[in-house]
Amino acid sequence: MRHQKKFNHLGRKSAHRKAMLSNMAASLIIHKRIHTTVAKAKALRIYVEPLISKSKEDTTHSRRTVFSYLQSKEAVTELFREISKKIMDRPGGYTRILKTGNRFGDNAEMCLIELVDYNEAMLSVKDGGKAKPTRRRRATSKKKGDEEAETPAAVKHEAEAKPKKAEKPAEEPVAEPDQEVAPETAEEKPEV
Repeated sequence: MRHQKKFNHLGRKSAHRKAMLSNMAASLIIHKRIHTTVAKAKALRIYVEPLISKSKEDTTHSRRTVFSYLQSKEAVTELFREISKKIMDRPGGYTRILKTGNRFGDNAEMCLIELVDYNEAMLSVKDGGKAKPTRRRRATSKKKGDEEAETPAAVKHEAEAKPKKAEKPAEEPVAEPDQEVAPETAEEKPEV
């Protein structure tokens, strides 16, 4: 019985799977974003996030442990020098999976897996959203004490604070079916 064995074998023997995940993790660390299938991305997320957590503590032991998984000096150097500084305050969840649709040949679900702190487009939207706080109106039901506290001066002050709507130009009157409308003259028509 294989109770509580949830690991996705990805249709590969263990040596092939370990080599593939190692190469994908090194590529993700170096390039910050890779395009792959959703199943591989989910397996890669489980594989790479503990390695990124280990990079928060820059010791010889943690470097050697990470190197035993990645087998790439460049990836280990990038992880401990650049990435660990950016993710130091983040308590987990270092990767994001964005689904991109299905592959044409075999209709497999494709996605982008990326490091969260390296997507400038999403970071700029997040920062831009915080710039303008929202203004909330009070609920329509008021307490009795608030209604009595309102004075004509307070009401006048609120009316001045509200922006005035631009008035629309008066429309021409529409004629009733039993009334006749005089045809427009040439003087009233604007020239083009």
